[in-house]
Amino acid sequence: MNQFRTFLLIGWLMVAFLLWQEWGKEKAAAAQPAPSVPASTQADVPGAQVPQAAVPGSAPAAQAVVSATTAPSLRLSNDVLALELNGRDLTRAELLRYPQTRDAGSPPVVLFDATPASRFVAEAFWRGSDGRELVLRPQGDARDIALADGAQTAQAIFVADAGNGLHLQRTYTLTRGSYALRVRDELVNGSGSAWTGDIERRLERVPPPVKTGFTNPESFSLSGAAWYSPEDKYKKRKYPKFVDDGPLNQTVTGGWIGLSQHYFLAAWVPQKDQAALYSLGQKGHLYDVAARGPRVTLAPGQRFASESTLWVGPKLADKLDATAPGLGLAMDYGIFTVLSKPIHWLLTQLHKLTHNWGWAIVLLVVLIKLALYPLSAAQYKSMAKMRKFQPRIEQLKERYGEDKQKFQMAMMDLYKKEKINPAGGCLPLLVQMPVFLALYYVLLEAVELRQAPWIVGWVSDLTARDPYFILPVVNAAVMFLTQRLTPSPGMDPMQKKMMQMMPLVMAVMFAFFPAGLVLYWVTNGTLSLLQQWWNTKRFAEEPAKA
Repeated sequence: MNQFRTFLLIGWLMVAFLLWQEWGKEKAAAAQPAPSVPASTQADVPGAQVPQAAVPGSAPAAQAVVSATTAPSLRLSNDVLALELNGRDLTRAELLRYPQTRDAGSPPVVLFDATPASRFVAEAFWRGSDGRELVLRPQGDARDIALADGAQTAQAIFVADAGNGLHLQRTYTLTRGSYALRVRDELVNGSGSAWTGDIERRLERVPPPVKTGFTNPESFSLSGAAWYSPEDKYKKRKYPKFVDDGPLNQTVTGGWIGLSQHYFLAAWVPQKDQAALYSLGQKGHLYDVAARGPRVTLAPGQRFASESTLWVGPKLADKLDATAPGLGLAMDYGIFTVLSKPIHWLLTQLHKLTHNWGWAIVLLVVLIKLALYPLSAAQYKSMAKMRKFQPRIEQLKERYGEDKQKFQMAMMDLYKKEKINPAGGCLPLLVQMPVFLALYYVLLEAVELRQAPWIVGWVSDLTARDPYFILPVVNAAVMFLTQRLTPSPGMDPMQKKMMQMMPLVMAVMFAFFPAGLVLYWVTNGTLSLLQQWWNTKRFAEEPAKA
């Protein structure tokens, strides 16, 4: 088997894999209802028990508290994030360093939005055993709290007083440069009777429309819920499957819940030593993932604290891993995680040297080629042997004519006698294909590459296709030249025609792939061509006599 026959097979396998992935997404999209004004969701989870927090000296008792009403909102911001919140809900989140487009003056990406047709909010509320909620209101008159010059944190405080001595204080803290909002709740029972209640942290949204197409990176990124537990690790579910795949209803300590989309994530991380009941819900066009608990019973004079973190921002691998165990898995590389994570890390390190993601990709290819050089050397040596005996193979083909079975047997006998490994040229390609697909998932998930330019005036976004189709054309030329250097013993005319069409087929396919991915493949092909040219001269032998 020669190199390009193998390349053809792997190329079509790659296309089949991507088409299979896209078929699943198209099927899911067809089952997803169109967005509309959402209805309220049911907070209680039938048949499930909210985990109880241990508060010594307490006995359960029902206590009426203030019912929920709309509270005044305020704006809390640091240098990267601007939030609108009313104590209970976060109704707007602007990612200040991520413009929606590359156009000058483009507004920032809006992750949370209370607009009914595109609703996406984070909620956190305490509810008594009678079903009533504690209503939080801003402490003080400030309605716009921004990070001060030289300060490291900005804080907003909300309080709730039930009027009978039960007091709740919630403190929101934003740190400079961080997308992790810290939330601390302190409950104090100053009443004369016990109070029982629990906290629920929830994310809910109307699913956003997703552009489909196997060359569109967005269609391969998770659009749905994800959650993590120390026991079961990372799990996920797409929006249309929230109900179809059955209830979640899992009690977890030390995990997180989130709603994911292309490049961005919102995730609640409850206090790691406090258990919560994880659940998924849907009502109408509104989907939610929630962590309810712990439930506490406070005797008169007792207090209880619960802390959590809300990540609202881009999927930054190092920052996610530092925020909570397993949160970095929200960068969903699928089955290629074992390769994609180190490739992403290596790309990040190379970017520190080049300060350009395109040149970082080029350097990545160079390192991969160096690592695979022993395999490549064996490949070219095998190809040189095949080239040497090509006249004898052509003679066998003429001798046996249309009897392909005898021809194949005679050719295999020749390989065995001359110690030629016909698969010797295949192994490097088989190794490169998983790397190629792993890099594809890095390019579609790595927010660092979003709108990242390579060469100004040409490739202004490595995650979009080449606007002038230069890279796909160069790739076709490299493939054509490589074909001319590659022996093709025993190939019939039909196979030769297919191989001659391969550069054109790949050029058309790569014309719609992200430019960064095509840049990787062009660089890899160019280096391979140079290696092959050099090694062809190095291992050149006189053709064996027919």
